Amino acid sequence: MDGEVGNSTKTSGLCLPGEDCEQPRPEPRSSMGWKRQAQRLRKDAHVFYFLFKHPRTRWYARFVSVCTAGYLLSPIQLIPSFIPVIGFVDDLAVLFLGAKLLQRITPPDVLTECRQLADAAEIRRKEEIRSSATVAASVVIATVWLLAAITASALMAKYIRR
Repeated sequence: MDGEVGNSTKTSGLCLPGEDCEQPRPEPRSSMGWKRQAQRLRKDAHVFYFLFKHPRTRWYARFVSVCTAGYLLSPIQLIPSFIPVIGFVDDLAVLFLGAKLLQRITPPDVLTECRQLADAAEIRRKEEIRSSATVAASVVIATVWLLAAITASALMAKYIRR
């Protein structure tokens, strides 16, 4: 009888007194921050790019990806994007439906391979950002920009005082 109670508590998610109930719970999707959702969207876009370029992707999957991207980038849309909230809802709906359809019609092994390629590309991108040459170039550009702004401000102050 004890074994049955123990099994039922684990499947129902309840915990009896004296049991260790510390289980990691997945973070709800709605509580994900905007930054994490944007990163996930960027990664998904990269995955779909690799899907489009993959030789074993079927023609109709490529057609779906081209139509989805074409609608999102097209200036002609059902609901124009300049309308405050509603304008972006149709874009999100097309993106969501296109992504779900691509995931369904793409073979799982191709999708897994493209996800691995996207992960590798993301790691390479982060390594490039962290390289010392990139940091040095950023510092030089910021310094030149700051010196140009100070020089322009001094020249304008001198011109105004005349």
